[in-house]
Amino acid sequence: MSAAASNGRGDGPRTTPLRVDAQRNLEHVLRAAREVFGELGYGAPMEDVARRARVGVGTVYRRFPSKDVLVRRIAEEETSRLTDQARAALGQEDEPWSALSRFLRTSVASGAGRLLPPQVLRVGVAEDGTALDEARVPQQRIQPGTGELRLVPEQAPVASVDPVDDAGAAALLDVVGQLVDRARAAGELRPDVSVSDVLLVIATAAPSLPDAAQQAAASARLLDILLEGLRSRPQA
Repeated sequence: MSAAASNGRGDGPRTTPLRVDAQRNLEHVLRAAREVFGELGYGAPMEDVARRARVGVGTVYRRFPSKDVLVRRIAEEETSRLTDQARAALGQEDEPWSALSRFLRTSVASGAGRLLPPQVLRVGVAEDGTALDEARVPQQRIQPGTGELRLVPEQAPVASVDPVDDAGAAALLDVVGQLVDRARAAGELRPDVSVSDVLLVIATAAPSLPDAAQQAAASARLLDILLEGLRSRPQA
């Protein structure tokens, strides 16, 4: 029997702890990335993610060879979470307005709005002054270091943000579109409100404040105000 096998340091006994440590580091990195990108936007450096995860930046790069890969992972996870929340609201609420407002409240409470991928946050104005929906409009992105959204011309590249997969974004837009269509058909949603507007509400009503209680209260209050702005009012 070899010395390594006799003292318990053979290949078999060593591999399981390493896998556990690697999985734990991955979870720390993903959690830290959500927090950092949620607070500072997708422009935050990888060093900030490593510092928050309490690992070396080399550990982050071993898991995610570039920042774009990490951003894509976070954006895809948040897009999937929002899609699940929208489907739950659609399937569990009979009243169209209740379904839409439930989706908005759940999404804002989860903080997902701070991590929405830029390509699903779109706003535009047609030549006649009316609002456009998602297609053929300027993109928005998080301004690095501020967490604020700003308009970006269509021809400008969205630096440092690898787009979430088209299928994931399409699924989100489709199910949110169903919530919007139902509420509009019921006369409970302003006719000019688009899917883009609903997603912008989620992003806008998710401020990043240092105190968790203040953040929750501010989000709830802001969402109440925004919901009132979305709701249709009877004609006088």
